[in-house]
Amino acid sequence: MTEYLVPTRPSETQFTEKRSTFIGHVWPAASEEEARACIDEMKKKYHDARHNCWCYLLKDGPVRYSDDGEPQGTAGQPMLGVFQKEGVSNVCCVVTRYFGGVLLGAGGLVRAYTQSAKDALDAAGISVVRRWVELAVECPYSFLERVKLDCAAQGGLVGDIEYAAAVTVHALLPEGRAEGFQARMTELSAGTFSAVELGEVFKEVPVDR
Repeated sequence: MTEYLVPTRPSETQFTEKRSTFIGHVWPAASEEEARACIDEMKKKYHDARHNCWCYLLKDGPVRYSDDGEPQGTAGQPMLGVFQKEGVSNVCCVVTRYFGGVLLGAGGLVRAYTQSAKDALDAAGISVVRRWVELAVECPYSFLERVKLDCAAQGGLVGDIEYAAAVTVHALLPEGRAEGFQARMTELSAGTFSAVELGEVFKEVPVDR
């Protein structure tokens, strides 16, 4: 089963360390062109900042980073390490620093740029991109909560729910888990209802971490 992690949405965070302001941005980026466009946008927006350090990491593609004038190894590479540690790809990050007049030292810079990248990633959220099997379960209302719990137990996600004479639950199950969920539905209902496979989709879905 092929799957990978990406940022869920663009984000912006900010904190101050010894009077220096660090502004972190994260974006989903599926290509080098997208990543470069984000970097260029920040360089223009924060043209008066001392540093606009950046990195990007593309699935099956290039990995790049820049310290943008900070001492070598204190900015771009620590930022990149945040995404490598979390296993996130197709991501671009820019951390802008407005210098506050107090030197942080190499260790302080590494910690600050790492924190800024991590804060921005946390704010962006993480989604898993994988192949899902879409199923529908038509059942009595009394079984609704059980169906939802069993879906979650298989690592699945509940989608639309249709309310009529019976309730129809649409669910996405990870590839390889659909058969187990179908067997569980048949067992739960003693064969009175089942999970019907509707097809497969390849999409990104936010995950709790």
